[in-house]
Amino acid sequence: MFVFVFSISAAQSQTTLESLQCHFTWDLDRSRPKLLRLTHKMEDFSKEKGNRWLGHIYNLWGFIQYKLGLNEEANSLFQKATEALNKLRKADEGPWLVVNYGNLAWLHHHLGDQAESQAYLSKDDLHPEICAEKAWTLMFFGEDKKLVVDYYKKAARMQPKMVDWNTSYVIWLKKVKNFSDTRLDPDLLEKMRQAKERDPKNLYLAALYLEQRANKRENIRDEVCELAENVSSNRSNCSNSGMWALLNLYIEHISVDEAVKLAEKVLKEHPDVRYLKKFVALCYRWRIIYKSSSSPEQSMVDRAIALHEELLSLYPHSSLKREIDLATIYAKSHHSKAKAEQIFQKLLKNEPAEPEDKQMLYNKYANHLYFNLNDSHRSTQYHMKALYFCLQKPFIHDL
Repeated sequence: MFVFVFSISAAQSQTTLESLQCHFTWDLDRSRPKLLRLTHKMEDFSKEKGNRWLGHIYNLWGFIQYKLGLNEEANSLFQKATEALNKLRKADEGPWLVVNYGNLAWLHHHLGDQAESQAYLSKDDLHPEICAEKAWTLMFFGEDKKLVVDYYKKAARMQPKMVDWNTSYVIWLKKVKNFSDTRLDPDLLEKMRQAKERDPKNLYLAALYLEQRANKRENIRDEVCELAENVSSNRSNCSNSGMWALLNLYIEHISVDEAVKLAEKVLKEHPDVRYLKKFVALCYRWRIIYKSSSSPEQSMVDRAIALHEELLSLYPHSSLKREIDLATIYAKSHHSKAKAEQIFQKLLKNEPAEPEDKQMLYNKYANHLYFNLNDSHRSTQYHMKALYFCLQKPFIHDL
């Protein structure tokens, strides 16, 4: 039963707030640059047509805005989360709102509006909806990815009919096993097959399933091409994570040139989708930097440069990664090689604050020195700088 608690003392209110299950009590802490980069992810996710996690997206996005000091934006996003969650469940009240109302209670508490805060306080049992939303949040904030698996598993076990929760459980089970045990797990493959049958339109799951079968040395080429044809004919399949997983299949099992063609084709069909421009740019970069069998044509380099320059304005809070990628492409240009060194020198002069960002910059510049400038001595120096920050905390940069 979903119950609100009214007319409680200030001390009781504080105790109740601290016991809530919501983003404000989950010990979520990130630096300002990381929070700003996460806003890009949330915005892209929110633009996906038919995204069934929209309520969770707005909840996390609202919390991020609060952490950035944007209280009005946070409140607006929390309200959008309420609407999205109710629309999905076709009802106006229910346990799916526990986390959302907890967020609103904390926000109004911090704003000094205690009456409004108390109006949102609710009994905070560990509903499956809380498990699912906590798992979704820990995907971006949690250090221990096994917790993501555990919470999705709990949610799916308590409500087996929630397809999204079971799909997410299987996806993250595979991710954790990728890091902890690279050997093929037959039980995992069967779980993925069953999840795919229950969630046939999930492009990300379909791509991961094919990847797992490829690890078993199955020939998946025809099925990868068929999956790509389905994406071109069905807009709802063109999800952020799913599209990138499909392009990776193309790069690994067909060719990087075909991946570029597919990315350009999908972008032409959906020219206003920001993350598709990012994927086209990344495919070009992969083709230019890592395919050594043939030198890229200047027209391809120019197209890649134009896309990466556009990404700087589309993703302003991820500018370091974008500028480094741009520099690596300029290094392969026939007439603008010097531009690469100019970009790197600017970035080194305005050294980033985050240790993992420093590690990424030093590592990429060291590679540039070695492979493009044949300066092994300075390359070693910068690799040593990168190693220093790697020992502190290894980086995993976003796309």
